[in-house]
Amino acid sequence: MNTAEAKERAGPRTFSPQDDMPEEYRKAATRMIQFHANSEIMGAYLEKPFIRQAPSLDRKLAFSAKVQDEIGHGQLLYRAAESLGIKTREQMLDELAAGEGKFLNCFHYPMTKWWETPMIAFFVDGAAMRRQATIKRTSWEPYAHAMDKICFEEGFHIKHGEDILRELATGTRREQELVQEAFDEWWPRILQFFGPTNDQSTHHDFAASVGLKTMSNDELRQAFLNAYLPKAEKYGLSIPDEPRIRYEDGRYEVVEDDLDWDEFWQVAKNEYDGSKEQIGSRADAQSAVEWARASLESHDSTQTPQAAD
Repeated sequence: MNTAEAKERAGPRTFSPQDDMPEEYRKAATRMIQFHANSEIMGAYLEKPFIRQAPSLDRKLAFSAKVQDEIGHGQLLYRAAESLGIKTREQMLDELAAGEGKFLNCFHYPMTKWWETPMIAFFVDGAAMRRQATIKRTSWEPYAHAMDKICFEEGFHIKHGEDILRELATGTRREQELVQEAFDEWWPRILQFFGPTNDQSTHHDFAASVGLKTMSNDELRQAFLNAYLPKAEKYGLSIPDEPRIRYEDGRYEVVEDDLDWDEFWQVAKNEYDGSKEQIGSRADAQSAVEWARASLESHDSTQTPQAAD
C-alpha cells in the first residue's frame, strides 16, 4: 500500500489532489466515484420521461428540477473522479455510452408507470441517502465536498417521492393496488441496491481500509431496512413474502439467500436485457448532441485572447 500506509489508513477527507498517494488508492477511488457518477446520470434518464408524464403541473416541475439536480450531481462527481488523474470526464462519459461504465442495479430496469415513481424517488433515493451520508466522511476530499451539496438536494428528492407515495396510498383502491404491485416488483431490486454481501464484494476490503468507504454493504442494508420497512407499512404497503425478512432483537434482517444474485451479477456486468436498453438510450442521447460539443470546441479553438488594456 504505502504512502505512509495510505496516511495511516486514511480518515475523513485525508487526501486532496495535491497529495502523494498510492496508485492503488487512485484507481480504487476513481472506480468508486465513476460508478456513483454514472448512476446519477442513468437515474436521471430513467426519471426524465415523467417530466411529461406526471399528472399535474406541480409534479412536472418537481420532476424537471429533480432530473436537473441528478445530472448536476453526475457532473460534480465526474470532476471529483477526474481530480484523481486516472481518467478524464470525457473518457468516463464515453465509457458509459459504450456500455463499459458500471452503474447501480436499480437503473437497469425500465420504469414506465406513474405508480412506479416512488420506488425510485422514495425507496431508492432513501437507500442512496443512507450510503451518501457516510461518504461525507470519505477519505478523498473532493468526493466528500461533492456529497455536502448532493446530500442536501437528495433530502428534497426523498420528500418529493414520499409525497407521491402518500398520494397514491391514500387514493382510490385501484391506486393502492397499483402501488402495491410496483412495490412487489421493485422490492428485491431495492434490497440489492447496496450491492453484494460482504463475502461476495470484490472491492470492499481495500476501500474500507483506506477510508473510501466507512460502512459495509450489509451494514447499510441493515440500516435501510430498520428505517424504511416501518415507513412502507405506514403507507399501507404489505412486505412481500420473498425475500424473507426476519425481525430479531429490535431490528430487521433480510434472508440473503432469497435474493436472485445471479440476476444481480448479470446486471452488474451490463448484460441484462434492460441494461442494453438503458445504455442504448444514453448512447443515443450522447450522439444526438455530438454536433453541439463539436461546435463549441471549434468555437473555442478559433477565439484569440483579448489584448490587455
